[in-house]
Amino acid sequence: MFLNCHSYHSLRYGTIPLEELVDLAAKMGVVTLGLTDINTVTGIYDFIRMCDAKKIKPIVGIEFRNNDEKLYTGLAKNTKGIAELCEFLTNYNLSDKPLPNIAPKFKNAFIIYPLSNAPVSLEKNEFLGVNGFETTQLIKPIYQKLLRKTVAFQSVTIRSDDEFKLHKTLRCIDHNILLSQLPKDAHCHPSEVMDTTHTLEDQFSRYSGIIRNAEKLAERCNFTFDFTVPRNKKLYTGSKSGDMLLLGQLAEDGIVRRYGAKNEDAKVRMKKELKVIGELNFTGYFLITWDIIRYSQSRGFMHVGRGSGANSIVSYALGITDICPIELDLYFERFLNENRKSPPDFDIDWSWQERDEILDYIFKRFSPGHVAFCGTIVEFKHRSIMRELGKVYGLQKTELDQLSNKGLQSGGTDSVVDRVATLGAMLLGFPNQRSMHACGVIISEEPITNFSALEIKPKGFPIVQFDMHIAEDIGFEKFDILSQRGLGTIADTVELVKENKGISIAIEQVNSFKVDIQCNSNLQNGNTLGCFYIESPAMRGLLRRLKCNDYQTLVAASSIIRPGVAKSGMMKEYIFRHNNPNCFEYFHEVFEEFLGDTYGIMVYQEDVIKIALHYGGLEPTYGDILRRAISGKSRSKKEIESLKYKFFESCKKRGHDEQLSLEVFRQIESFAGYSFCKAHSASYAVESYQSLYLKTYYGIEFMVCAINNGGGFYRTEIYVHEAKRSGGTVHVPCVNNSELQTCLKGEDIYLGFGLIKSMDEKLTVQLVEERKANGGFTSLENFLSRTAIGGETLQTLIFVGAFRFTGKPKSDLIIIAKMLESGEVSKSPMLLIEEPIQEYTFPVMERNIFEDAFDEIEILGFSVSLSPFELLKTKYRGDVMNNQLLDNYKKTVRMLAYLVSTKQVPTMNGNMYFGTWIDSNGDYFDTAHFATTLKNYPFKGGGCYLLLGTVEVDFHFPTVVISKMEKMPFVPDPRYENGSDRDYKVHERLKEDRSITHRAPYPQEISLPRSRMT
Repeated sequence: MFLNCHSYHSLRYGTIPLEELVDLAAKMGVVTLGLTDINTVTGIYDFIRMCDAKKIKPIVGIEFRNNDEKLYTGLAKNTKGIAELCEFLTNYNLSDKPLPNIAPKFKNAFIIYPLSNAPVSLEKNEFLGVNGFETTQLIKPIYQKLLRKTVAFQSVTIRSDDEFKLHKTLRCIDHNILLSQLPKDAHCHPSEVMDTTHTLEDQFSRYSGIIRNAEKLAERCNFTFDFTVPRNKKLYTGSKSGDMLLLGQLAEDGIVRRYGAKNEDAKVRMKKELKVIGELNFTGYFLITWDIIRYSQSRGFMHVGRGSGANSIVSYALGITDICPIELDLYFERFLNENRKSPPDFDIDWSWQERDEILDYIFKRFSPGHVAFCGTIVEFKHRSIMRELGKVYGLQKTELDQLSNKGLQSGGTDSVVDRVATLGAMLLGFPNQRSMHACGVIISEEPITNFSALEIKPKGFPIVQFDMHIAEDIGFEKFDILSQRGLGTIADTVELVKENKGISIAIEQVNSFKVDIQCNSNLQNGNTLGCFYIESPAMRGLLRRLKCNDYQTLVAASSIIRPGVAKSGMMKEYIFRHNNPNCFEYFHEVFEEFLGDTYGIMVYQEDVIKIALHYGGLEPTYGDILRRAISGKSRSKKEIESLKYKFFESCKKRGHDEQLSLEVFRQIESFAGYSFCKAHSASYAVESYQSLYLKTYYGIEFMVCAINNGGGFYRTEIYVHEAKRSGGTVHVPCVNNSELQTCLKGEDIYLGFGLIKSMDEKLTVQLVEERKANGGFTSLENFLSRTAIGGETLQTLIFVGAFRFTGKPKSDLIIIAKMLESGEVSKSPMLLIEEPIQEYTFPVMERNIFEDAFDEIEILGFSVSLSPFELLKTKYRGDVMNNQLLDNYKKTVRMLAYLVSTKQVPTMNGNMYFGTWIDSNGDYFDTAHFATTLKNYPFKGGGCYLLLGTVEVDFHFPTVVISKMEKMPFVPDPRYENGSDRDYKVHERLKEDRSITHRAPYPQEISLPRSRMT
């Protein structure tokens, strides 16, 4: 019996993973086990399930501490006891006050004090807890008086001497100190291990009564938890009948609004859905979501409702989603069915600028104490481990590099580096800190403190102490309140077009965008840079391979690019069948019947369920298990594996070909956690069309807003390039025209001061407000007399070209600024009649045309006045341009191009790269670089390269397979003397966008059957 165990959820303290703690107890024959992690209940629900599986009685509680000071431990008698303990801890967490030395009076929890904090007297529910190594202290009179209420309370924190070293290391990380600086009272006693019961009896032999006291205490603790009960807020109006009445009325009104009054198909489907929603008690979930959307619409915010909820016509009628399930023949049973225990999944996106207001509304609208963010556990990763251990053990950079190269592998010596490597390997994957889930909000029927203590994180919202998986396990379905920059770009573009051109765009009228000829032409040609979800090199390549020029194909493309479909070979096969619809056979009639729209290829999550039910013959109950697995909601691989035997057994009974069944299940497995439902893809496709329409017809405004919303896949420089391609004239920041964000005047684009990294935002706001209040600046002197800009910022503004309106060279402006700073020239406050500016004659300083470009690269990260090609030493621009690649199929070409992005992808033969480039005409093209070639011709950072390669064409999409490449030299920086180390320093500021795919290599070739298999 061990009642005071710490798992590794006692952050930076415990060293035992939860499952291993329970396994150890089972092996040692422990029949009662208590989990009392420090100031948290993170692990109690997993702990209960693990103990039940091992036939161990679980006891749960919290050990309360102020920093290193152990105050007391609370053990829950029952579920009410955990609620009391969590509420108590929450009150102090939210008020940021230290816990009191004496515990309050709990009705449903026992309190066990340590010897170090023993009170003079104990309440009825209070005890004194003693570790084995502390029994010698019980002879003291102060403890003798309390023997009757003293219990054997052996702490468990570690399992071995090695884990004691790890424990001390964790304590140093927590304190941010060297190992030699760790005080004794900051770590546990080395005897805090799970020893045999016999040893404990020896330690407590003189006080056998305190073991019996502990046994009696354990008997009185009976915490059980019903994992089958939904915990979300159940009712919206206060009664189920009221909820059904309101939901029915809202749905009927919405159907008329969406379909008109005479669409019987829509009405029939609506009634069917309402019946199922009512039977499953999900009315409250729908109405709460509708309430949030109603507020959003009242504020004029755009939103995108996606996830499986978009399969529902009721969702469409309520305005939660904008996807018509009838148009796309969305599979209702994927969304709701009688076997489903959890409510549907509504993922709702807002602009990143508006999300915090939506969250603020949710937390104020629903009862305080019933709303919280889902937590998440941040683990120790390779880099964080090296950083933290390096501080604890005082390692030098060379030693850290040695660790990095070895990958935390010990060399078997007793060196500090090897000891650190050993500890680092033990630490890998350990919880490091609790944080806030990116988007998951819990709205509870009961006070959330019935289930978890709450904490406050930097954004100011309360969070629970467990993650989304535990939340789902105990009955909570989170509301995903997400943000994205794409919606901000769309909403801002609509406003800017109205402001700049006086045109009001009905952006919600997507049906007209779907059939727009020019939009679909841009889609087919991959001219989608800046558009939500369809701008990455991989997606633009896929659009061209599919010649995607309609909504339905785009919906499919949004899903087949997901890793699950791509890994299985189904993306490759879909592309082939789409381009060759008469060159394959459906390898079973079920695939033709249920997957005819996708050429017999499983593209969406619904397709997997259809095949499992109609080909595999699984019962509908298993369909819901499969739904959870492929949506990544649970432990996907385990969920699918549990269906494997049942699937093959059923296929055999149906007489299916064994090879076909093996192939079908292989495809099903590939979907685990890496696929979209069709409604999700459709939601993305709608937003893609909205952004595509704006890019097609209002390209300048669209790119300005893309820049202001932080872009998307690419860096700002590429969106500036797109703005120029759209017909805009781009100017560097200007004190008389620019604002914090990039602004547009006609077709003139003035880059914002916010793109200058060293520019203080407050100063920028003051500058713009002064200009708006008192008119434009007339000179440098006038500017300085009206603003409080410091010397360094002023110099930056001069060098970036922000005073070009004065007509003075930058060198003259710098001299004048220095004279003003030294007091040689007066900069008196602005008078009603401003004194004439005194003109000075300075020596003429010749300025190289490249100097402005290098100033811009240094300050903005890219050149505005000259293109990268104009900075090259060579005048050569390549033999072939992007628009000639299709005519050079299988030919070797030599091209000169500016690097946009690289993507590293693991293969069986090592890492290969895909590159995206801009030629001197400003057009984009793509390259492939195999591992063998990269050894001799690697990427060397941003800039222009001379490329030699062979043109390959894969279904209309050309790629240059590179055999050789070399980075081309730019002219030296003319601002520095020749031979200076800084001649080429600024060139390094030109960067490419990099991405790395973290996954195991795909098999080199997976080919799906194209002939019928019987």
